[in-house]
Amino acid sequence: MNVNKDLPISLNLDLSGLNCPLPILKTKKKLGDMQSGQLISVTSTDSGSYNDFKYFCEHTGHELISREQRESKFYFIIKKK
Repeated sequence: MNVNKDLPISLNLDLSGLNCPLPILKTKKKLGDMQSGQLISVTSTDSGSYNDFKYFCEHTGHELISREQRESKFYFIIKKK
């Protein structure tokens, strides 16, 4: 999946330097404050987050719009259910 720079991102969340489970927990908390259909962009350096966010979205009903790895960072766009 490639990140589309033209998407209307409501919130950018940089979680670089945090390890599992913090990227998921902090994203879940922010999603709780958002409206249905809004998009959140998440940046993480935790290598496990690449699969963790896919699993999280599959089990919570949020839509994983994109996930991408560039060098040592992981980028996600999630649409709140």
